[in-house]
Amino acid sequence: MTVKDDSFTDWKNREEIAESMIPMIGRLHRERDVTVLLHSRSLVNKSVVSILKTHRFARQIAGEELSVTDTLPFVQALTTLDLGPSQIDIGRLAEIHQADDRGLSVAEFTAEAVAGATGGNKIDRREPRDVVLYGFGRIGRLVARLLIEKAGSGNGLRLRAIVVRGGGDQDIIKRASLLRRDSIHGQIQGTITVDEAESAIIANGNTIKVIYANDPSEVDYTAYGINNAILIDNTGKWRDREGLSQHLRPGIDKVVLTAPGKGDVPNIVHGVNHDTIKPDEQILSCASCTTNAIVPPLKAMADEYGVLRGHVETVHSFTNDQNLLDNYHKADRRGRSAPLNMVITETGAASAVAKALPDLKAPITGSSIRVPVPDVSIAILSLRLGRETTREEVLDHLRDVSLTSPLKRQIDFTTAPDAVSSDFIGSRHSSIVDAGATKVDGDNAILYLWYDNEFGYSCQVVRVVQHVTGVEYPTYPAPAV
Repeated sequence: MTVKDDSFTDWKNREEIAESMIPMIGRLHRERDVTVLLHSRSLVNKSVVSILKTHRFARQIAGEELSVTDTLPFVQALTTLDLGPSQIDIGRLAEIHQADDRGLSVAEFTAEAVAGATGGNKIDRREPRDVVLYGFGRIGRLVARLLIEKAGSGNGLRLRAIVVRGGGDQDIIKRASLLRRDSIHGQIQGTITVDEAESAIIANGNTIKVIYANDPSEVDYTAYGINNAILIDNTGKWRDREGLSQHLRPGIDKVVLTAPGKGDVPNIVHGVNHDTIKPDEQILSCASCTTNAIVPPLKAMADEYGVLRGHVETVHSFTNDQNLLDNYHKADRRGRSAPLNMVITETGAASAVAKALPDLKAPITGSSIRVPVPDVSIAILSLRLGRETTREEVLDHLRDVSLTSPLKRQIDFTTAPDAVSSDFIGSRHSSIVDAGATKVDGDNAILYLWYDNEFGYSCQVVRVVQHVTGVEYPTYPAPAV
């Protein structure tokens, strides 16, 4: 047999193994609210090739490819356990088991590693929590996609309604079409139908009421059977407590803003300060996409090396706030054509660091340039550290953070030598460290951080909502602290 034939046979064998995983992963998710992860990447509803590519990704961060032959026994072991709602990382299970010298079988080791999610230790499945989207633009539609995707088990979060201003004939059909197809993020994974008579969009069997209103005061959500809901404001029209409090109408319990909050509104970056949210807090902000991109790696660097000062320069994709062609705009420069120019603008991300990392006393400055790409941005974070280090040490630290720390869902890591912005469309991390571009000289470090300013940020928003509603299930093995 030639090397070529041998490689193809190996590929077909791995395809067969990955295919056998799919129904097991699906049943764990639907019947027990268990999400199977591989190095923080969900394997739920993934294709055979996607599962194999996710395994291959481990080669970038762990030095060698992770094989489905290594992880299949852990999936099989999970199906035999009395599991409760949880997230279980089979990549971490395989890695830790390999380093364990006690001679435990896969089944024995798995049962021990996830004991907190089994038997009398398991938590109860949560009742569905209603969610309302106020506004249905770029972020609103991506948050909707994520909520629809995560509704597979029937528990957790349930998207009940979308509130928009009326747009004339066939408004609901056009909005459903924008949810179904996206020029950047592709087609939704599922089916979308419209019930015009009931003013509803049905997505993967979930009925989503479309409510037309020009102002929060016009809506009584209980009239639609919505109660104790989380409302996600995607408009950015109101950013302080007084304005956002208008949403606290009958049926709405909490309000989450997808823009930086003003005044005393808490700005939350999941993974960094989400555990500071007070149980009785009704209004909070998820800060900005750039704040979510820079704060997790800034925390990782500050915890290890100390940070004396920093500057962030963001090269940001253009947004709907800019003009397609030159036209009047209330802000300087943003009236100039977005797809034809680089546009110098401001970013509030640097000042927002203080809200998310109050213990970090280092001054952080920032500026931004909008560039003619429709999605994915890069933050160049220049830091003066508290001690001298090396490039190799910094990369080893950030690689480890991306794999094993509590920030592993926020920070990703790539060593791809030809990585460009479009490679990160659809990334679910809020920040991806580009190892090849990283520069370190003594106590100075420059990090290049890619981020999908649309989808990665939307994932952070959903994580915050999951946390405040109590449906953010524990992860096993527990991340290293």
